[in-house]
Amino acid sequence: MIHARGLTRRFKVGKGVVDAVRGLDIDVAEGQLVAFLGPNGAGKSTSLRMLTSLLPPTSGTATVAGRDVVSDPAGVRARIGYVGQKSSAGENFRVRDELVTQARCYGLRRAEARRRADEVLALLDLEALATRKPGTLSGGQRRRLDIALGLIHRPGLLFLDEPSTGLDPQSRANIWEHILRLRAEHGTTLFLTTHYLEEADTMAERVVIIDHGRIIADGTAEQLKGELAGDRVTVTVHDEPEAARAAEVAARIAGSDAVTVERRTVRLRVPHAGRTLPEYLRSLDASGVKVATAETARPTLDDVFLALTGRSLRESDESHGTAPHGA
Repeated sequence: MIHARGLTRRFKVGKGVVDAVRGLDIDVAEGQLVAFLGPNGAGKSTSLRMLTSLLPPTSGTATVAGRDVVSDPAGVRARIGYVGQKSSAGENFRVRDELVTQARCYGLRRAEARRRADEVLALLDLEALATRKPGTLSGGQRRRLDIALGLIHRPGLLFLDEPSTGLDPQSRANIWEHILRLRAEHGTTLFLTTHYLEEADTMAERVVIIDHGRIIADGTAEQLKGELAGDRVTVTVHDEPEAARAAEVAARIAGSDAVTVERRTVRLRVPHAGRTLPEYLRSLDASGVKVATAETARPTLDDVFLALTGRSLRESDESHGTAPHGA
């Protein structure tokens, strides 16, 4: 559904040039659910705009839904759905009328547009809201309407730009229920961005990470966490001199990495914490170090970001976030 090679976008800023995207190579197969992640300013939004034909690339090629984004942007737009970060619906017409108008814009005849509007209203549980105006809807309801507008012409590929940002947890869960149903029941290919790492971790079968305009990781969440972040082992000892000795022991363990000491606490990263912790505790005991507490933790996608970029995506999330809206 998506095939891009060497996709690049440069912007003139004053007298200089900024490379927002630098040689993007990506393939997305039909039916996949891909989370496209990156810190603010990484090139994520620019890449999305190029793939949806909203922004021409400076160089490179991309075929989306079987159409070239440069030579046939109208063909791309006719075959994809796009749900941006801002609400797509107007304020002056009823929900069903908005959907009918959108369908007519895609070339559906009037009767067909009405039938399709009723179909997507049912698909996204919006039937009871059909005669209301978008301005009277809650944040979660408006987001479902945005998705309905993106689906009105039955696209096989749907782009979702942060579909749940700003929603409360219940509304986010509801949005994801509908997103996953699209894929399960209709085989829709889904390509989305999100700042909620737990969504990418649990919902997406594939995670692609971009930073400084380049893809720096691509795989399942479990693969990326295992290969790039590793498990965490944390032990607390009785005093700071013992912590220093515990750190020396940790550095000698095969596969250990990123050993840090903070007062009486020692942390290290290892490939398999379940196998490493008993070995580490035996070595500490043999060295005369008494352990007060010990624990292990599986890595998160934020740990992956930290390992790859030296910074946390959650910092971007805090600066990017908006106040929650109702369901």
